[in-house]
Amino acid sequence: MRLRVLGCSGSIGGHHNRTTSFLVDQDILIDAGTGVGDLSLAELTLIDHIFVTHSHLDHVDSIAFFLDSVGALRPKPVTVYAQGATIEILRKNLFNWDIWPDFTQIPTPEQPWLRYEEIEVGKVITLNGRKITVLPAIHTVPAVGYQLDSGKASLVFTGDTGPNDALWGVVNRIENLKYLIIETAFSDKDRKLAELALHLCPSMLGEELAKLQRPAEVYITHLKPSEIELTMLEIEELSASPQPRLLQNNHVFEF
Repeated sequence: MRLRVLGCSGSIGGHHNRTTSFLVDQDILIDAGTGVGDLSLAELTLIDHIFVTHSHLDHVDSIAFFLDSVGALRPKPVTVYAQGATIEILRKNLFNWDIWPDFTQIPTPEQPWLRYEEIEVGKVITLNGRKITVLPAIHTVPAVGYQLDSGKASLVFTGDTGPNDALWGVVNRIENLKYLIIETAFSDKDRKLAELALHLCPSMLGEELAKLQRPAEVYITHLKPSEIELTMLEIEELSASPQPRLLQNNHVFEF
């Protein structure tokens, strides 16, 4: 499997600040934040599957524009995989004819551009030999993370989450774990806000990584553009092993 980072920022502002989206091989998106907009039309037409971690705008807004751009160019609908509660939020608040058209009805209900597939924690979806397992996340809305397993190695993306003991119970059983992408949305001066918003800050990240019992390369995502240097400095001061690295746009993982 090959994962390319299209966006990994906690917000916008600056040349490289695109919100969360990963392109897996040519046909799968993990989340669909603003980074999707950097793909060409030819690349967009190849995407058949979108795995959504949760309903917040920085993770889903490009689904709307993506379908508007290439829906008519594709021979079949795009499948959006999400928890039932997340699907209902998307139906009610985004694809509702007020904010954006309902692409499950366009051009016809029989041949739409979009279809939903409900998932739940623990479910494994197999796509051409690639296994995608739904992982638990703890956030202000229903949320999940994902394990991507090529058969040779696995990459785990936590999605947006606060402290999450259930996640480590699963991750520590992944024998072929190679990469861990984990969020740190706030610096330590905003720990109270991180706790309220169910995100992590560096001190909380250190507490979470202490629960990791498998060797893995660790990458940090979802930093605020104005606090990247401060947050990474605080992460470096954790003296964690392995030392987490900053995830960046166009980073490519092969596993």
